Amino acid sequence: MIKKNKTYFILSEIALRERVKELTCLYEISELSQKENLSLVHILNKVLKLLLSAWQYSDITVARITYDNQSYVTSGFKETPFKQTEKIIINGKERGAIEVYYLKKMPRLDEGPFLKEERKLIQAVTLKVAFIIERKEIEEKIKLFQEQIRHADRLATIGELTAGIAHELNNPLNNILGFAQLIIKNNNLNEQAKQDVEKIIKAVLNSREIIKKLMYFSRQMPQNFTNVNLNQIIKDAMYFIEPQCSKENIAISYQLSDNIPSIHADNLQLNQVIVNLVVNAIQAMPEGGKLTISTRNDSQSAFLSVEDTGVGISKKIMQHIFNPFFTTKVIGKGTGLGLSVVHGIIATHKGKIDVKSKEGVGTKFEIEFPIITD
Repeated sequence: MIKKNKTYFILSEIALRERVKELTCLYEISELSQKENLSLVHILNKVLKLLLSAWQYSDITVARITYDNQSYVTSGFKETPFKQTEKIIINGKERGAIEVYYLKKMPRLDEGPFLKEERKLIQAVTLKVAFIIERKEIEEKIKLFQEQIRHADRLATIGELTAGIAHELNNPLNNILGFAQLIIKNNNLNEQAKQDVEKIIKAVLNSREIIKKLMYFSRQMPQNFTNVNLNQIIKDAMYFIEPQCSKENIAISYQLSDNIPSIHADNLQLNQVIVNLVVNAIQAMPEGGKLTISTRNDSQSAFLSVEDTGVGISKKIMQHIFNPFFTTKVIGKGTGLGLSVVHGIIATHKGKIDVKSKEGVGTKFEIEFPIITD
């Protein structure tokens, strides 16, 4: 009788120890979920370590967490026939799984070599991990929205500033241009003076172009919205650029949809968008390459894409490309207004612009316009 009681006591002590391990694991994971400064990767790796100590045969336990095609494993991990697994479900969608393996065969218990309490534990851990992932994704979305708001505020402030500067500069530039054009009509000018005045006129015209871009960016240019065809705008814009592409050893491929619907847009401004994107693509292919311009549509939108096989854009630079006055070109080779102008024009057309790029492979800009609906 004493021996039987002693055996019962030992079994109860073992069971109690296992429950303490399981509760400690859940408590530690709950503590991790409250720490906002930890990255998701760090949390998942910590969860894996906690799993090892929570199972009955911790010395031969390995674990893996898979999440959105990414895998995190414990040291010495390998798959065996002796495993417990539970799917990670977030908003009704399977996003991954938690798997616990024993490295060798152990005595059969409630679920193979595993306890029924361990099944409950892996289910509870999986629910907590799903909650952590969902919360981290919400936090990332909030950060992204906040950054977008800050970016929009910056653009609005810069837009107001540039509009004021553009208006202030236009009048003196027009005066300079007018007087320079009067001077050059003087037949008594010597050749050197004539060349100098021509340089003044050229500089003023170039300055006016920059001001025009500033006006586009700040949305101060008058607009003339009509029903336009994207394919025709592309053909008109490329008429003057094709010779430059040929000169730069750039092959052009047009993939224009025959049934592209009309959009409500300003013809001149879309022409400016195409020219800016194509000029950028040409500059990205100093050794030549291929430029692909395509259109397509679905039931709600028309799409225009400009793709090159150039040097590509690094991730560090990508986040700044639509900022006004940001440029990677040397002084005198660019104002940094081209893509900010494109962004401003697309915004006024209630469109969207998406960029995909890989260094050494190329860049693709795709613009989405709402189509005209009856």
